[in-house]
Amino acid sequence: MVRGWINKVKDWLLINEKDLLLAFIIILVSIIGFALGRISAIKEFQYPISIEKQEMSPAEQKMGKEGGQIVGSKNGTSYHYSWCSGAARIKEENKIYFSSRDDAEKAGYRPAANCPGL
Repeated sequence: MVRGWINKVKDWLLINEKDLLLAFIIILVSIIGFALGRISAIKEFQYPISIEKQEMSPAEQKMGKEGGQIVGSKNGTSYHYSWCSGAARIKEENKIYFSSRDDAEKAGYRPAANCPGL
């Protein structure tokens, strides 16, 4: 019984071989077209990256004039980046500018805890 059924399937496949190949190609092309459509829809929502130059704050302008980006206080023991809030609290007459972190540490200063990145 099973052998007879298998033989019927084989005969049907041999008779309809060209039609089955055509149906397979049509289905494959449809799937590929659908996938490409989905991929292009996803790319529409990607936004380009743009880099914009921002104006310098007064502290950053001061840094450029003084030549250092590390600021310490004459009366303190820690140093900050010139754009940190801790550096903004130091009076101008008490500010000491360093060209690098190493220079500030050689002078006996330590990194400020409230200044990100130090």
